[in-house]
Amino acid sequence: MELYGSYTSPFVRHCRIALLQKNIECKFIETDAAQIAEISPTKRVPYLTDCELTLTDSTSILTHLYEVAGEDFLSDLEDVELYHITNTMLDTCVNLLMLAKFDGITAEKSQYLTRQKSRIETSLNAINEKSLSETLPLTNAETRLAIFLDWAIFRNVIDIAKYPQLQKLLDLANTDSIFAQTAPKE
Repeated sequence: MELYGSYTSPFVRHCRIALLQKNIECKFIETDAAQIAEISPTKRVPYLTDCELTLTDSTSILTHLYEVAGEDFLSDLEDVELYHITNTMLDTCVNLLMLAKFDGITAEKSQYLTRQKSRIETSLNAINEKSLSETLPLTNAETRLAIFLDWAIFRNVIDIAKYPQLQKLLDLANTDSIFAQTAPKE
């Protein structure tokens, strides 16, 4: 099994966490945008090969890893909902970050991006009102949320100071050794 990705990708980080948690042997191959564009039809990380199987999305990769471990990845509807709300925010933040970085387009210059930025805030508000774990282990959706929060703070895309529940979840996640060892570093 080989996982292609970058150490700073939140999508790849979730896969790396699952591999460590489930003690699954896998070779990690660090790659960049140009390299992944040559091998993945989606032209993004993560990308996983396992014998004849190739997977190009973190959710399908995580589902596969949990199946290999003999477990379900997402089996609770509330966890599924939280996972997908988090993915919406994560995808939105990645797009906002990349558009600003590569094209100089920011929410201040685009009505559509202003709406996208608003989507992040309303989603953070909604999740901050939810009951989240107060002890480890986190659910898979809460892990995804903590990864998103950590990455978005690392990239200076969001500030969670006004979201105490989210800050508590991130603080709790950071007490997990696997979560801490996979933290993004430049």
